[in-house]
Amino acid sequence: MKNRDYHSSITAHITPKEAFDKIARVSEWWTSIVEGKARHLNDVFTVRLGGTFETFKVVEIVPNKRIVWEVVDSYHGWLENTREWIGTKIVWEISPQKDTTQIDITHVGLTPHLECYTDCKRGWDGYIKKSLFTFLTEGKGKPDEF
Repeated sequence: MKNRDYHSSITAHITPKEAFDKIARVSEWWTSIVEGKARHLNDVFTVRLGGTFETFKVVEIVPNKRIVWEVVDSYHGWLENTREWIGTKIVWEISPQKDTTQIDITHVGLTPHLECYTDCKRGWDGYIKKSLFTFLTEGKGKPDEF
């Protein structure tokens, strides 16, 4: 199995600005339990799903084009290494197409050798391809469902 970072891509009939703004509204597509903000450089926010949490710091922003979140704290109680996400990064790339916008997400460091890879990939796929996509296209995501 190759050591490739998790990656997913979606395309929606929205502007890059709409995509950029909605990605930061984490409670509307990922989990309803969010502490802090994800809008500006150096913002820190924590997402909670049951007993699991991740704390991110916004380490890069290029408006309407790129967002990078670094995991600064994490706890997955169901894993042997409960903190294996720490130091990984979520990289969002927003690219205008003809009449759509493509959003690429790469979870740098979430590779097949990690214990949570299969379950985390399944979760990301649900949150990105279903919840975030629905939030972008219909205005209502499905937080807490995956």
